[in-house]
Amino acid sequence: MGHEFWGLLVGGIANGFIYAMVAIGYTMVYGVLRLINFAHSEVFMTGAFASFFLLKFLVGNSTPNAFESVVYLIAAVLIGGIVGALVALLLERVAYRPLRRRSAPKLAYLISAIGASYFLYNFVGKEFGRINLSIDAPYTNNTVFTIFGAPVQTYYIVIFFVGVTMLVTLDRLVATSKLGHGIRAVAQDAETASLMGVNIDRTIALTFMLGGFLGGVAGFLYSIPVGAVYGMGFTPALKAFSAAVLGGIGNLRGAVLGGLILGVVESLSVAFVSGAYIDVVAFGVLVLVLLVRPTGILGERLGRSA
Repeated sequence: MGHEFWGLLVGGIANGFIYAMVAIGYTMVYGVLRLINFAHSEVFMTGAFASFFLLKFLVGNSTPNAFESVVYLIAAVLIGGIVGALVALLLERVAYRPLRRRSAPKLAYLISAIGASYFLYNFVGKEFGRINLSIDAPYTNNTVFTIFGAPVQTYYIVIFFVGVTMLVTLDRLVATSKLGHGIRAVAQDAETASLMGVNIDRTIALTFMLGGFLGGVAGFLYSIPVGAVYGMGFTPALKAFSAAVLGGIGNLRGAVLGGLILGVVESLSVAFVSGAYIDVVAFGVLVLVLLVRPTGILGERLGRSA
């Protein structure tokens, strides 16, 4: 049981990093628009497919060595993030900005986001086929070392390294850069920020792109052990949204905390409850936390978070 516990804990933390990266996309958009981007699940999927198409092209039928695997991994992370950012920018330009300029009601944004999500879902299926993409590479399932007897596989190391790097970089970017100050100002009061010289449209577009970049990278990381699967975005994106709410929607560090908590609880429920009740336990924890603290664990507006 001891070995199993540590193995589940490591796996839960890895999944938690993925949920956190996706949750940040939700929480950043909510911070500047007070809206939920319900098309974020398709950003997740398109990032995964872009990464795996690139890997299929680079690897082909060969078996990459360790150095080539690292290079291919970096390329896949970057292309997944870039495609995710571009798709998110397209969503902002087409589904959100025209409505924002017309001061449309909130319901119009919801309908637009759902329509954009449905379009992307079917576009990917039509243009690239309703297929599953997988690839055999050294970083998919090799055991690197053990923690208290529990095997730690290579792709867990990849998730930890990429996840920590991305999240720390974003935290510093939002806290110290001019763009970060603009995002925080718009989240605090968009009208006042505009009067102070902040370009609202540009800031919101870049916010979407940052969230999309992380979402695309998360899609690739999620796909490493099983491959990119058509329609794969809905369930992990729903859990990531729950993680954002759990940590406090609109708070970056809350999204990370919520993602890690959800990932660990979900993983440990396999040992202590049953694998069939993973989703029940995960969402049950969300409900319990919200009953005690309706704003989430670190619930506060993005503009006031550090």
